[in-house]
Amino acid sequence: MKVQGQCHCGAIRYEAEVDPAAVSICHCTDCQRMSGSIFRVSIPAPAEHFRIVKGEPRRYIKTADSGARRVHAFCEHCGSPVYSSAVDNPTSYSLRLGALDQRNELGRPSKQIWARRRVDWMPPLEDVPAVEGQP
Repeated sequence: MKVQGQCHCGAIRYEAEVDPAAVSICHCTDCQRMSGSIFRVSIPAPAEHFRIVKGEPRRYIKTADSGARRVHAFCEHCGSPVYSSAVDNPTSYSLRLGALDQRNELGRPSKQIWARRRVDWMPPLEDVPAVEGQP
């Protein structure tokens, strides 16, 4: 499915081809902190089907406890997250569902990861498969 997205202020715009069945929720504490919310909803876009059509995001390289490094791209004007990816030669980009124009058309998430980090007051999404950590 073809999707378009942008940051809040419109300085960065992009387009991609995605598989609607690949929407996922991450409850990890990094995603909570970096999104400013209680989870992050993302969809992968293969690198060959993702392109920035306007602007250039700033990049922040996050190093996990495991030592793995990921780029987190965001708009330097409004701070909206745009994507995350591998640091070198990304094969895919993890797009933020809330920034996509077609977020409703993509349907429900197909999985949840880091479910053990879900905040206690959020009811479980019983019909969305969940794993305690990262598969």
